[in-house]
Amino acid sequence: MADSSTSSTSQSDSKTKQPFHFRAKIEVQNIQVIANLRNLHQHTIKLSVKNLKRKQSNNTQEKMAARNQTKDLKCATHLLSDKFRNMSEEKKAIVRDLGFGGLMHIPPLRVHHQLLRELANNFKLGENRLETGYDSFKITPRKIGHALGINATGDLFPEKVEYKKLSEDDKIIFRRFQGKTLKSLTDEMMEIGVGNEKERLMFKRIFILYIQMAFLLPTTINKISPVHLPPIFKMDSITERNWGGMF
Repeated sequence: MADSSTSSTSQSDSKTKQPFHFRAKIEVQNIQVIANLRNLHQHTIKLSVKNLKRKQSNNTQEKMAARNQTKDLKCATHLLSDKFRNMSEEKKAIVRDLGFGGLMHIPPLRVHHQLLRELANNFKLGENRLETGYDSFKITPRKIGHALGINATGDLFPEKVEYKKLSEDDKIIFRRFQGKTLKSLTDEMMEIGVGNEKERLMFKRIFILYIQMAFLLPTTINKISPVHLPPIFKMDSITERNWGGMF
């Protein structure tokens, strides 16, 4: 009888403890779920912050790229005007014979960089069209020629000089100007004499390079570029070539 009573009591205790054990197990599982949710939430926050930083970085890079594309824009015609004003009458006559007399009448301007940037950003390169708040304008070689007083008809210049095909004399000329800076070219243009035909021809070549670098076809580097060299090897037909098509 005692054994039966003890067994009954043990079974009763076991039944009583089972709900508590089951409840404790559920609570542990709930804690684990909450912990997992918290970790997931923290991970989501980290991803959001990381994506935000990446987006901000991309936006900054895009802004810097856009700024870098226009940071070298310059239009200071007062420098060009100064050179023409200080040029001798003999040299001015040669410039007119080359077909660039109209450039002497460009007023001395200092165009603000912000305006240049707006013009550059609103110019549709593939269409050669300038978009403004009032209208859009098609930029053609003929309009450029009329605006600057330069020839905008005829054949274009070659895109590059094939050094191997040059004569020995022309190779010497090529090497003479290769790598020259705008400053050294400008100084030479102002200092060279034009007392004989050889000097006049050299002045013409120097001026053609100068006017491209300083105004017609400037580049982001301050040295003569391969794109500037072809015209100086076409001096016999320099006035018949299409300068408006270079833009």
